[in-house]
Amino acid sequence: MQYIKPKNIHRPLLFHSVLWILAFLILIFVFTKGKQPVTIDFIYTIGFLLLIAIPVCINFYWLIPKFLKRENYILYIIGFTLSGLVFGYIIYNFFQPFLDTLFPSYFFISYLTNNNLIIVIVIFLISTTLLKLGEDWFYFNSSQNKALKQKSLQFETQLSALRSQINPHFLFNSLNVIYALALEKKEDISKAIVQLSDILRYVIYDSDTESVSLKDEVNLLKNYIAFQNYRINATNAVDFTLDIENYDFKIYPMLLLPLLENSYKHGDIHDQDHLPIKASISQKGNTFCFEISNANLQIKNAINAKHSGVGLSNLKNNLNLVYPDKHQLTISENEDIFKVILNLTDEAQNQNIMLDY
Repeated sequence: MQYIKPKNIHRPLLFHSVLWILAFLILIFVFTKGKQPVTIDFIYTIGFLLLIAIPVCINFYWLIPKFLKRENYILYIIGFTLSGLVFGYIIYNFFQPFLDTLFPSYFFISYLTNNNLIIVIVIFLISTTLLKLGEDWFYFNSSQNKALKQKSLQFETQLSALRSQINPHFLFNSLNVIYALALEKKEDISKAIVQLSDILRYVIYDSDTESVSLKDEVNLLKNYIAFQNYRINATNAVDFTLDIENYDFKIYPMLLLPLLENSYKHGDIHDQDHLPIKASISQKGNTFCFEISNANLQIKNAINAKHSGVGLSNLKNNLNLVYPDKHQLTISENEDIFKVILNLTDEAQNQNIMLDY
């Protein structure tokens, strides 16, 4: 699955517009002590903001990304403190003479004492830092949420595509069974069709969900075995054993059937001299294991040979999507036996069991 890099949806113009308008309104209120401002108050406040904007931008675009976001806290504090002290010194010693020179027709009186000036600068720098971090956090989470939604949509799209392949693939194999019964003119063909309709009801409708209980998947396998028994004479073709602690254990639907189908296709279950299909399910706590083996005769049904890899291929894709880093699929074979072992680990289900207690 392709990773979608979150887009940078930060709007610096909007952020700075809101920031400096808000700062202007607060400072002019502080400088005039709540009285009606006059022209000289507006000039003083705008000039103060233009000068203090320099350490604020240094903080926003150099100190925060270079030190704070990289967790170099000591260097950030040093830089932040030096920036505040330097521009505090400039404001206190040169700001008023500069305004007197620039606007000689006005008589400027400092609005703040030395101590109050330091307090205002410190509060201003800290407040703008918090606003910047809050703004970055907001946009980061917004972009991450959009990326997660896009990844989830891709995930669901891929699963839907795989399911759309699995269901016709299963139907294709099932029709082969009906076809074989028809060729042999067996009387059980009508019963087999009824059995198939029950299986298809689960495959098409009941399995259209994120997870099903292990009980449902076991019943599906049992029904499929019974369905296959209509076309073969060997009633003991499958040795199916269960060792299940919790039948409500959740599993991705239609995960095991492709393996059982594969054993039926590639094992000669009519030959009593060879081992039957052996399948077992064991589940305990948050672990699950499905093991299946059949005689490795390297015989393929002529009708299915062209499409024989679809089931296992889809199974591997599903496992990579639904159980990333939580599964192990082992396929082994020798001259006599073809064997597949599927192990799943789901910590979330273990937590759910603990919550039930």
